[in-house]
Amino acid sequence: MKCLSLLKKLIYKEKYDSCSYIRYLRQISCLIGEDVTIYQPRNTFIDTTRPWLIRIGDHVKITRGVTILTHGYDWSVLKGVYGEVLGSSGGVSIGDNVFIGMQLTILKGVHIGNNVIIGANSLVNKDVPDNCVAAGNPCKVIMTLDEYYEKRKAAQVNEAAELVRLYRERYAKEPDEKALHEFFWLFSDNPEEIPNCWKSVNALCGNIEATCVTMRKHRKPYNSLDEFLKEVK
Repeated sequence: MKCLSLLKKLIYKEKYDSCSYIRYLRQISCLIGEDVTIYQPRNTFIDTTRPWLIRIGDHVKITRGVTILTHGYDWSVLKGVYGEVLGSSGGVSIGDNVFIGMQLTILKGVHIGNNVIIGANSLVNKDVPDNCVAAGNPCKVIMTLDEYYEKRKAAQVNEAAELVRLYRERYAKEPDEKALHEFFWLFSDNPEEIPNCWKSVNALCGNIEATCVTMRKHRKPYNSLDEFLKEVK
């Protein structure tokens, strides 16, 4: 295993994993905050021709196939016709607590605010404000973060129930705690008395204290996992 890991490091170099890629980007002058994850560096393109134009905040998640551009070479066509060189560049900034969906492109000059979710396959060609969900080609705001929060809360029971039904069909048995590791707030309200696989989810994003406070206050719709499983037909 060590030999395989070493071979991958030699082949992929700075794109070996998220930590090595972020370390490389910082070394070449990109400003990158804390708790940033680039999930698949080998399938991600961040334009480093002008690294000082890139600023990424804290708690940012960049998923597979994302492209971030700080310049364009479309002026080559203009030069071919008019003979003139016309530069093309623009800074890209991503705020704090942002999720960047898969296969998404961010063009030069775009500024993304704080607490933003951007959907997969979007073309982000203009600024995105704080506290919203945006998606599309071209990308546009589709709802506020508060609206999305309420939408996701309302979907929890149905999505968890579908997960249970399909798990039963596939494996002919009841799902375990790990299979429901993102839905345990439906039947849990004590952060101290939950399995480790659920505690690890509560610890994500660097705000476990706030999460524990919220969990103690929230009202679970089911008394236990067993009760929920019995209700799902």
